[in-house]
Amino acid sequence: MMKQCRGLRGAITVERNEKSLILNASTQLLQTLIEKNDIHVEDIVSIFFSVTDDLDQTFPAAAARTFGLTNTPLLCLNEIAVKGSLPYCIRILMHVNTEKGQADMRHCYLEGAKALRPDLSDLDD
Repeated sequence: MMKQCRGLRGAITVERNEKSLILNASTQLLQTLIEKNDIHVEDIVSIFFSVTDDLDQTFPAAAARTFGLTNTPLLCLNEIAVKGSLPYCIRILMHVNTEKGQADMRHCYLEGAKALRPDLSDLDD
């Protein structure tokens, strides 16, 4: 089967706006997405990171460099402030080349972000 580009998404929350917490949570989310989907680093096409407007101490994409993603396009975005939205949240949209079908991709919602997609959160365990 030929590889195609597929999208993976995930999210995680942190307790407060602190650089080490943002980097650790971003690393945990990346690692979970990679492991649960058996992704090889060279198959990652690009990663979009977004953070809620209350996180501004560091770029979550900095965590991706610890995985050897030195040539992978990374983009950090700041989400709009929406009243009542989940605070301190980091989201990822990862594009990967894979032989898996889109229905076989395992999205990951961790920590408080499980509230965003309870229908997918049981897949994380």
